[in-house]
Amino acid sequence: MDPTMQARVEITRRQLLGRTFFGLGTAALATLLDRELRAAARPPARPDDGLRLPHFAPRARNVIYLFQNGAPSHVDLFDPKPELARRRGEEIPESVTTGQRLTTMTSGQASRPILPAITQFRRHGDCGAWVADFLPHTASIADRLCFVRSMHTEAINHAPAITFLLTGSELPGRPSLGAWLSWGLGSANEELPAFVVMTSRDREASCGQIFYENYWGSGFLPSEHQGVKLRGSGDPVLYLSDPDGMGRDVRRGMLDDLARLNGLHARETGDPETLARIAQYELAFRMQTSVPELAELSGEPESVLAMYGPDVHRPGSYARNCLMARRLVERGVRFVQLMHAGWDQHQNLNTQLRIQCRDTDQPSAALVEDLARRGLLEETLVIWGGEFGRTPFLQGKLEETRSWGRDHHPRCFTIWLAGGGTRAGTTLGATDDFAYNVVADPVHVHDLQATVLHLLGIDHARLTFRFQGRDHRLTDVHGTVVDRLLA
Repeated sequence: MDPTMQARVEITRRQLLGRTFFGLGTAALATLLDRELRAAARPPARPDDGLRLPHFAPRARNVIYLFQNGAPSHVDLFDPKPELARRRGEEIPESVTTGQRLTTMTSGQASRPILPAITQFRRHGDCGAWVADFLPHTASIADRLCFVRSMHTEAINHAPAITFLLTGSELPGRPSLGAWLSWGLGSANEELPAFVVMTSRDREASCGQIFYENYWGSGFLPSEHQGVKLRGSGDPVLYLSDPDGMGRDVRRGMLDDLARLNGLHARETGDPETLARIAQYELAFRMQTSVPELAELSGEPESVLAMYGPDVHRPGSYARNCLMARRLVERGVRFVQLMHAGWDQHQNLNTQLRIQCRDTDQPSAALVEDLARRGLLEETLVIWGGEFGRTPFLQGKLEETRSWGRDHHPRCFTIWLAGGGTRAGTTLGATDDFAYNVVADPVHVHDLQATVLHLLGIDHARLTFRFQGRDHRLTDVHGTVVDRLLA
């Protein structure tokens, strides 16, 4: 071999060995440091002493969120506007709509004619709240409710808007409200999770909305705090039953062995998800007794079942889920999230709105009344509402009544609250003559979140979790408690 070439080869070998030596040392050091850092950064299963919760005396102890996926029309249900009837078929003045962001479903329409409410409104209760005739049961409990007509959001499409309301961010990956409460406050019943989710949809399957699991996810919080979904058919919780031929003693022994193995793995790696897995296995074992008892309705008086309407006998229905929600908070579950799809009425407003109201009106009102009769409403906050509102102008053509619809409208929408320290028999906020913009007492999504936490005794600015070098919170860097909603 040429001497010059040999020297070059030797130098290259020296460099390679030197670099390999230092590379291996660096990798080993990084592994050791990473293990220490992961152990030091292990997320706490519950807030530390500096975040001991609640921060102050709570007005509410539990929350039931009756989430109406697809966005109910405030124009047709809660926010009557005579001006819309007077100007039917006209274009809304540009001075009202300036800067409005529209979806692609109506941005290309040559004309967007005003469509008045397709229902009649009446005043109800001593408070004189306006409620549409499609919601007679809700109207009957108007004096127990606090209507908020001035909700608004930035999100204009369903999934980002729902994610924003439930997690404080339009992007998936943040902890949901229920997960924050599970982490911060825990459950009052060790046999049941702190956070339970149930879903339902209209029987006509008119709405294509999907229930994404990030709507009840734990994000960067330990995964044991994600919502546990109760199903409407088969086993209430997947994989809860023992395998065929396995008795409780064998199951108990298997879980004890798994816990020891997972404990060793957790000490070795500092992986917080391993600890969460142990907690989840243990909760599942306890739920094998508590969940079947929870789902058994034979002990409910017929008079109570009748309150919720005939659909209560159909597993997986919205009515059944409302009754289950009461049974859950009665047993100490902290946060119950019901999600019912079917409100996305782009082309079937004239038919489907009435059906949706029929299916959800009686159960929602019955839940509030049932809680009140049992002395639970004072400590249970009930929230009813969707992710945004619907446009006061028509999606489609005025002469084609069978395909009338309303598009998404984030600038204003209506929700109602009951119990849990809220001010009953009130209506907060106002919109303009076209139900298009908020003109009084605006309530942003982050304001609602801050207020819900406040009712539970939590300062939203102090409920934080450090992730990737930043202290995160549900309300991000926004949110103001709406004092006028408080009793």
